[in-house]
Amino acid sequence: MFQSVEAAPPDAILGLTEAFRKDENSSKVNLGVGVYKAEDGTTPLLKSVKVAEQRILEGEKTKTYVNPNNGTAEYTACVQRMLFGDSSDIVDAGRAVSAHTPGGTGALRLAGDYLRLNHAGATIWLSDPTWANHGGIFADAGVPTKKYGYYDAETYALDFDRMLTDLGQVPAGDVVLLHACCHNPTGVDPSEEQWNMIAERLAERGAVPLIDFAYQGFAAGLEEDANAVRVMSECLPELMVCSSFSKNFGLYCERVGALTVVASDASNAANVLSQVKRAIRRNYSNPPAHGSLIVTTILGDDALAAQWRGELKEMRDRINGMRRLFADSLDARGTRLGRHGNGFIVDQKGMFSFSGLGPGQVKALQSEHSIYIVGDGRINVAGMTTANMDGLCDAITAVAGGG
Repeated sequence: MFQSVEAAPPDAILGLTEAFRKDENSSKVNLGVGVYKAEDGTTPLLKSVKVAEQRILEGEKTKTYVNPNNGTAEYTACVQRMLFGDSSDIVDAGRAVSAHTPGGTGALRLAGDYLRLNHAGATIWLSDPTWANHGGIFADAGVPTKKYGYYDAETYALDFDRMLTDLGQVPAGDVVLLHACCHNPTGVDPSEEQWNMIAERLAERGAVPLIDFAYQGFAAGLEEDANAVRVMSECLPELMVCSSFSKNFGLYCERVGALTVVASDASNAANVLSQVKRAIRRNYSNPPAHGSLIVTTILGDDALAAQWRGELKEMRDRINGMRRLFADSLDARGTRLGRHGNGFIVDQKGMFSFSGLGPGQVKALQSEHSIYIVGDGRINVAGMTTANMDGLCDAITAVAGGG
């Protein structure tokens, strides 16, 4: 049976990490994988997380399954407070239901499974470009995809007119995937006014938003970054949200995410949850417990929650500081990645910058300088440090040229 199996091509991002590990250059830099790095180049274990884990281990009495299989009431309540705020009419009315998933990717796959099983005619519309894994997730889930315009490569900005025009072609009952903040890979987000216009357009079309919310707290703040979710929930009777605690709690390996569905009333929400739980049973059966216990422990303790928010701000401030230093360092070398300079790098949000570097330049950075960047030019700004900045900018200047 297995003799006829051909090797799969390496994943565009995970394969990059494998190549990085094999590189023996002591000055190598990995700006590919979407993982936060501190100034010393490590992915830190948050102090608030460590305290929470100690409490969990001291009080833990069982390793039985999570019950129910969509997650504990404490965890799903934390998820919904993060999305909709401490006081939400949607939550109070029972219109929101949540399921604990293995990370944000697990939430996306669960959404795909749910749609295939219950809304077979629905197509998912993805931004052009979008996270490289989105297409594969929904293809493997058996859900067809289409694209809507999003990014203008000439201006390094949102192509909002094209976006609205394309969303105006979405049939009723189709699903539109939106990035709540820190758009991956571009780092370009709609403004508050534009989010309202997007919500109005989707309402006109009878489309359902599926919001990928992986970076809450990494753009402007926890409340500010939830604006897209709250605008959509106010303007539309139904939506889906795939959220994650991987980035903002640093819980990458614990796989802590959630699929939240908002329905028009509590009865419909309960019916949807029953189908989601059915899909969970047929996929991973039961979610991992440890990471969700960390989240509920921290968010259930005022002092720990305050400590975590402080640590999250430190991460956000460091990313923004690296953006400014990157742009300034390129300016100092006379190297412009954008037609009108490097200001677009500072304007982008979150961990990623769509740098404008072409495939040939990306290849040269890897082969000649041991700097690893995704082929489309996406750079993980969180992988930059003051120590590697000069070498990075010298290398980019060498392959991109000045002026």
